[in-house]
Amino acid sequence: MRYQFEAYALDTDLRELRRGADVVSIAPQVFDLLDYLIRHRDRVVSKDDLINAIWNGRSVSDAALTTRLNVARTAVGDSGDVQRLIKTLPRKGFRFVGTVREDGRPSGTVPIPNERTDLASPTLALPDKPSIAVLPFQNMSGDPEQEYFADGMVEEITTALSRFKWLFVIARNSSFTFKGQAVDIKEVGRRLGVRYVLEGSVRKAPGKVRIAGQLIDAATNTHIWADTFERDLTDIFALQDEVAIAVVSAIQPRLLREEIGMAARRPPDDLRAYDLLLRAMPHAHRATREGLTEAKRLIHHALELDPRLGFAASVGSLCHSLYVTLGYSTDPHLDRKEAIRLIRLALSIDDNDPGILANVAVASAFMIGDPQGEMEMADRSVALNPNSFDGWLGRGWVYRIAGEPEEAIRSFTRANRLSPVDPQLHRSFIGMAMAFIELERFDDAVEAAKRSLRQNPTHSAGHRCLACALAHLGRDKEAREVAAQMLELDPAFTISGYIARGGQANAKLLIDGFRKLGLPE
Repeated sequence: MRYQFEAYALDTDLRELRRGADVVSIAPQVFDLLDYLIRHRDRVVSKDDLINAIWNGRSVSDAALTTRLNVARTAVGDSGDVQRLIKTLPRKGFRFVGTVREDGRPSGTVPIPNERTDLASPTLALPDKPSIAVLPFQNMSGDPEQEYFADGMVEEITTALSRFKWLFVIARNSSFTFKGQAVDIKEVGRRLGVRYVLEGSVRKAPGKVRIAGQLIDAATNTHIWADTFERDLTDIFALQDEVAIAVVSAIQPRLLREEIGMAARRPPDDLRAYDLLLRAMPHAHRATREGLTEAKRLIHHALELDPRLGFAASVGSLCHSLYVTLGYSTDPHLDRKEAIRLIRLALSIDDNDPGILANVAVASAFMIGDPQGEMEMADRSVALNPNSFDGWLGRGWVYRIAGEPEEAIRSFTRANRLSPVDPQLHRSFIGMAMAFIELERFDDAVEAAKRSLRQNPTHSAGHRCLACALAHLGRDKEAREVAAQMLELDPAFTISGYIARGGQANAKLLIDGFRKLGLPE
């Protein structure tokens, strides 16, 4: 559509504002503001109307809105004092009051379909795994330099997300076809064939930059996550990296929880292998006897449907190894054998997947005991995806089992920073507690063990670590009380049996603590 008023023409297909034959340079958001006011010139447009249409409902200050209106007025030869075309009605809103004539394309041109704006493009089917597009972030600063910063940050976020192989991430070139456009999220999802859309904005303040982001389910247009990050504007490239890590660390667990929730709501006769894997994961995270039993069942069903689902095999190897190490197995030899089979299966399917490497490195450390090979796998996992909680968690466990407690603590700390509300956080704190014990940092071990139990009070390993650390500190009464709770959860516990479960060759002070407690040999 082409709107003509006075000496101006606003072409919504070409996204151009012209004064006579000259193109007037305006920011995309200012263009959208003019377009909205002109299209709704038959009524007074409220502030909320503009915020919903131009800023997608994000919080916008009166000053920011006034600035955009003034820029729009200047672009069409108007001003806040004259208000010849754009009128402000106090406490009511705004209205475009100029005389407008509508016609087709600019004279002498033939409409040419544009793949950037052609809404008749076919709907793309969703891929068989979670899919996301990162749209160009809006530059709210009016500073061209921030445009480059915003674009670079979107590229960093896209690259970081693409390292999670369970995600289908739309390439930058496709996402950037929406740059400068007022978009409908459902339409973006339809045209790019994605379930989720991440959008955001960048605003510069004196010496600082504020980045807002929000994750939206394109199918339902519901918000899953939103946050604001404010940083000092120093090294622009380091800042891009820092914000990209913060955004990815926040939304990746949300995406996974959203997918798990959808899988849980699907009818049982409509489940795919991937849905079964998603259903298994929260059971595996709880690490109870019942939870791991159900997780193993679901994983094996998933592999029956799709024998090449490598990540499912890696999760299965971890479930079987935990079944042994937590003392749940009635046939440890069988579970150990199955864990090793699934380790080999997962690596044969894809030995370059960071998620698979993280899981099988831990399972192997408990069930096989090849420290050099397992540390290499753990290192490769975090090199392939440095933004993964699971990668750093797995690396922490591998280095702890290998007898490198300082490096283990560094890995667990990195994992906790990446996902501070992760459902597996108790496993990280248990690993930290065990590493602190071997470093004779018993007070730190007590704190880490208590944090693990606040996250998951039914995990016997948290009680073991707490009882051991208290025993080393000479707090015998407290230690015995905690040990009694541990034995309620793990009644068959013996020190020799625990050592035989695997992965305890370098847990000398932990074992000494058990003996101080008088636990059965």
